[in-house]
Amino acid sequence: MTTALTGASELGLTRMDIPFLLGTTLSTRRARAKLLGYAMHFVFGLLFAMVYWVIFRAMGHAGWIASAVLGLLHALVAGTALVNILLPAVHPHMGTPHSAANEAPLLEPPGFMLLNYGRATPIVTVLAHMAYGAIVGYFTAGGS
Repeated sequence: MTTALTGASELGLTRMDIPFLLGTTLSTRRARAKLLGYAMHFVFGLLFAMVYWVIFRAMGHAGWIASAVLGLLHALVAGTALVNILLPAVHPHMGTPHSAANEAPLLEPPGFMLLNYGRATPIVTVLAHMAYGAIVGYFTAGGS
């Protein structure tokens, strides 16, 4: 997931840098923030894989198609509520509509479906989450 989103950033499809965005919650040093952000996103990915597994256990069915749909839902929640409500509330360097540029150096808030980071960002985010979901579902189902 992190690789897909970083690749999209490096290809110029999006300005979003998830490791940097997450890492700057803990450090203002750019290199350290990226390293911490990669670690955070990796751990979050493992935790979400466990959540997917619990959901599939409750449903009694796992597979790459169902999990890709779950990835789509995950992307929609992440692109709306998570980045617009939770992230600005806890991120010490995230701007808000009420922030002034002269207050402190701020990161640009992602906006609805991360559109502030580029028009292709929602597409890249949804596709990456669906691919992540499909991979988790495939392995959860035992590769069938």
